[in-house]
Amino acid sequence: MTSSAARQRILDAAFPLFYAHGLRAVGVDRIIAESGVAKATFYRHFPAKDDLVVAYLDRVDEIWTGQLHDAARDAGPNPADQLVGLFDALALACRRDGYRGCAFINAAAESVPGTPVHQRTVAHKEAVLRWVRDLAADAGLEDADAVARSLTLLLDGGLSAGALAADPDAAVRAKAAARLVVAAATP
Repeated sequence: MTSSAARQRILDAAFPLFYAHGLRAVGVDRIIAESGVAKATFYRHFPAKDDLVVAYLDRVDEIWTGQLHDAARDAGPNPADQLVGLFDALALACRRDGYRGCAFINAAAESVPGTPVHQRTVAHKEAVLRWVRDLAADAGLEDADAVARSLTLLLDGGLSAGALAADPDAAVRAKAAARLVVAAATP
């Protein structure tokens, strides 16, 4: 098995475990057993568990950001429509079997501020905020920063409500609220 194949097996084993059970509840020994790699192989790729957690969050970021961008793009070429359309990614997420909310919010709740894991969660949320702010500016909305902050709060609230209340319709309400925010900021 190549070095990259072993790393991938470890990540493939850790991904569903971390999402389903939480970062701290899943031990390294369980990930080693599930991935079928030797302990030395695990530690060669991930010297500390937090290194694996950050790699997991990198993968979640790639998937979730892709879903957000796809949903926005599917809403058409108008940036204002894309700001509302991105909430379709939320609807898909909330309806997924085993949905446990936002992996980044969950990770932030389990990590200590200033640690690499917490910093990775913050970096993700800041990147989404910047992207939404750019869309709001491209749409010519008044106070693009305030609009972006409002929309990302709605997005995070929808992610949380979908998990906490097991309410897939949270996404529908979040999208309706996003439509109102965008309309109110349209000159």
